[in-house]
Amino acid sequence: MPTLESLFLKLKDVKVIDQSIPYMHYTPIDLSVWNTNLTQMDLKNPQDFELFIENHLHKNNAKIAFGGYNEERNLYDNRTLFEGEQSEKRNMHIGMDLWIKAGTPILAAVDGIVHSFNFNAGSGNYGPTIILEHCIDNQIFYTLYGHLALESIEKLAIGTAFRQGEPLGTLGDSAVNGGYSPHLHFQIIKNIADYVGDYPGVCSKKDLTYYLENCPDPNLLLKIK
Repeated sequence: MPTLESLFLKLKDVKVIDQSIPYMHYTPIDLSVWNTNLTQMDLKNPQDFELFIENHLHKNNAKIAFGGYNEERNLYDNRTLFEGEQSEKRNMHIGMDLWIKAGTPILAAVDGIVHSFNFNAGSGNYGPTIILEHCIDNQIFYTLYGHLALESIEKLAIGTAFRQGEPLGTLGDSAVNGGYSPHLHFQIIKNIADYVGDYPGVCSKKDLTYYLENCPDPNLLLKIK
């Protein structure tokens, strides 16, 4: 049986952000511990962070900033949700973030049905979240869409079908998205276990090997150059 990753390579024209924005208007962004520009910022202030994102987009003549898979970050420091002993501290990001303004349409990556959804409230959390279940060549996997607007889940129902590229919801602002500058957290999950409406998007270094295997690089689907 082919691997899930090899199946992803065959999929074409996969988008999770407004179809009208071509990849030529995307730019990578480094939010890792190695980016010294971030040491001058209050990373828990969404207004400052949003200005940082806007300046990055302007400088690169872009509309969307993307990146973050397997990235070690300070962004989660001093947030209770991610605290723990040094070996248990969760600071390794295992999805892809796509940074753009609140209200931007979010699309289903591929054909699927709603597995679950939830409002994951609290500082640093996902806020409104949708998880889709997919089946390609008899292989089941899931995609998670975090930091959405509340309206995205208000009338949603388990089992609702979405076609590839169909609007799934819109991005939320810092008031509902866990206190972040607006962005989509997009993640692929092979085995979702017993999680409902939620799944870790940040892990500890100790658990990184497992999560990188269970959560492949989203760019295998999106193919952003």
